[in-house]
Amino acid sequence: METSLIIIFSISFAFIIVLFIFVFYKIKVQRERINKQIDDLLSNISELSPEEFFVLRNCSNAVNQVSSNFAGVYILHNKTKNMYYVGQGKNVFNRVNSHFTGKGNGDVYADYKYGNRFTIKMIALDRSGFNTLNELERNTIARFDAYNNGYNKTRGNRG
Repeated sequence: METSLIIIFSISFAFIIVLFIFVFYKIKVQRERINKQIDDLLSNISELSPEEFFVLRNCSNAVNQVSSNFAGVYILHNKTKNMYYVGQGKNVFNRVNSHFTGKGNGDVYADYKYGNRFTIKMIALDRSGFNTLNELERNTIARFDAYNNGYNKTRGNRG
């Protein structure tokens, strides 16, 4: 009887181990697919310095305020410290502008003000393949590890 219990326990334990390996493999494959999707999106988007962003923003404001604002996410990369901040907004230009004018993330603004070099990339939600801003933001934060090694204080909105 004791031998039977040991065999049953061993088989059950082996099954649980195989199940965990399968689940972790699926999560890893899904994460790699999402990271590639984000990398592909970013490969087709121009990187701007804050100064270039201000010129573009001012030109867009002069031409048409509505066309320059779109729902999406933005990636602020502090090239000096190799840190990222990922944010979202229904009006991305306004949100990016707030970070470089002292009305957004205070740490980003302080580093910018003290001369750190930044770049900006913006992804429009409607061209991203993601269903919601929250989904796009969460996955972009994860892609750049902006929660553990960047400016983000959360992993993104869940709702």
